Amino acid sequence: MYKRTLAPYLQELAKKYPVVTVLGPRQSGKTTLVKSAFPHKPYVNMEDAENRSLATIDPKSFMQAYPKGAILDEIQRTPHLLSYIQVRVDEIGENGMYILTGSHQAELHSAVSQSLAGRTSLLRLLPLSLQEIRHAKIFDSLDEILLKGGYPKIYKENLPLSNAYSSYFQTYVERDVRQILQVKDILLFERFIKLTASRVGQLINYASLASDVGVAAVTIKEWIAVLEATYVLIRLEPFFENFGKRLIKSPKLYFADTGLACYLLGINTVDQLTKDSLYGNLFENWVIVELMKSYYNQAKDPLFYFYRDVAGKEVDLLIQQGSQLLPIEIKSSRTFTPAFLEGLQYFHEQVPKRAKGGGVIYNGTQTQKVGNFQLVTPENCTELN
Repeated sequence: MYKRTLAPYLQELAKKYPVVTVLGPRQSGKTTLVKSAFPHKPYVNMEDAENRSLATIDPKSFMQAYPKGAILDEIQRTPHLLSYIQVRVDEIGENGMYILTGSHQAELHSAVSQSLAGRTSLLRLLPLSLQEIRHAKIFDSLDEILLKGGYPKIYKENLPLSNAYSSYFQTYVERDVRQILQVKDILLFERFIKLTASRVGQLINYASLASDVGVAAVTIKEWIAVLEATYVLIRLEPFFENFGKRLIKSPKLYFADTGLACYLLGINTVDQLTKDSLYGNLFENWVIVELMKSYYNQAKDPLFYFYRDVAGKEVDLLIQQGSQLLPIEIKSSRTFTPAFLEGLQYFHEQVPKRAKGGGVIYNGTQTQKVGNFQLVTPENCTELN
């Protein structure tokens, strides 16, 4: 079992709220986390057909079977229980009664917000962070971790990557995509998601994707929304305010796990990965998600953006901290060059009162101050937060 950084924050919030909800992709470790954090609570898996049937036919009796609360896993399968949970926690008035998990972000977030407003804390758990991998005494190279991704089961069982992700993807498509979208031509959807992987870290072009897949642009938007809602994709929005420049307003797409992205791209070995034309994009993907994990694992919501104007000037990542913006450049090169700092310097010139320090995360081995900026390695990338 892997020690998850979120665990103490989860336990602390359960002392302050009657309900704590943990959202995240399937197999990211939510069940293991909540069961280990609350070992004495009854555990109910709502994916189980019998549990789901009982909760649907007679929800009141179902809830009465757990008078002191319970862990309700994959609660999106029985969202009607949320109103009963609201009644129970209001009647009893104790904190830490229910621990919920779910892997459907949009629908569940909306349902929880409506039924349990003010009664729950929402947390997110993504696959293993580099810190958690290293804490488990796994010393794979960064390229190996990029290829494997962060799903705990892959490391725990030393699974062959192709088989592991093939099974994961097919299960995801069968359970989630069919359930949400009722996609008639599943092969068309599979083609779409593989094409999306080939555009990782790039601006979304709905018309181009629609043309390549052979569906309408509105369908592409709907499918991307589902991939986001089920934690397969992460959307990075552009930061645009009146800086006196015309700014790009299209978002970028990244995968919540680079292992899945590599599988969809047909990358099976580290040698293939490092030689692939998308290696830089995948490295950037990994860094951005790693920084997101550092926020989520402390029960914080990251305010992440990127900057690009119509002249092509850009910064890979902006982290909003209050009224200030921390600019970060991400480079897959193993050798530092002064050109890495140009985007950071340009951004500081545009918004001198709001830009705050910043730095470069590169694929080398040196960590040091370079002028007004910090140069750090992937192993130390969260130091820039």
